[in-house]
Amino acid sequence: LFFLRETDALVLFPGGFGTQDEVFECLTLIQTGKSTLVPIVLVEQPGGSYWKSWDRHIRDHLLGAGLISPEDLSLYQITYDNAEACRMVTSFYRVYHSSRYVGDRLVLRLKSELSDAHMDYLNETFSDILVKGKIEKSGPVVQELDPELASLHRIVLYFNQRDLGRLRQMIQVINELEQDSPAATHPEQR
Repeated sequence: LFFLRETDALVLFPGGFGTQDEVFECLTLIQTGKSTLVPIVLVEQPGGSYWKSWDRHIRDHLLGAGLISPEDLSLYQITYDNAEACRMVTSFYRVYHSSRYVGDRLVLRLKSELSDAHMDYLNETFSDILVKGKIEKSGPVVQELDPELASLHRIVLYFNQRDLGRLRQMIQVINELEQDSPAATHPEQR
C-alpha cells in the first residue's frame, strides 16, 4: 500500500513470483478503491507471450467465472513497445491530474476545463457509476485546498466506490476529449 501510495505509474516486465505478487497486489488495491488509480502497463518482450498468456488466464478464469467485471480489464494495459509504454503513462496524466474523496464525493483534478458538451457526454456515458446526482464542474473544494493544486480544474461526482474499472475508463475518455488542451504539450508534468 505504501509503495503504491507513492507511485504515479507501474510498468512491469516479465518476471517470477515477485512480479506476479506486485501486479496482483496493485490491481487488488486499485480495484477495491484502497489506492488511487494509476496506469499499470505490462511490457511484453518482442515476440513474447508472458503477459498475453497472463491476460488470457485473467479473462478465462477470473472474468469467465464472474469474479471480476469486464471493466476491470481496463485497469491494466499490455504493450510490446517501450516507447508505447511511456505514452500510455503520460497519456493517463494528459488532462487528469489526481483525485481525492471529500466527504462522499470524489473530486477529480484536471489540467484543463471540460466543456459543457463534454460534461453532458460524461453524464450520458458514465451515469452508471453514480450513486446520485450528476458529474459536475467544481472549483476547489475547501477540504482539499492545496496551494500547489489551486489552479487545477475539478469535476465532482457521487461515485459508487465499486466500479473502479469504469472510473478508469472515464479518465481515459477525459484524456481523449480534450485533444486541444494546452496540458497535452506537457503530459509528464503531473
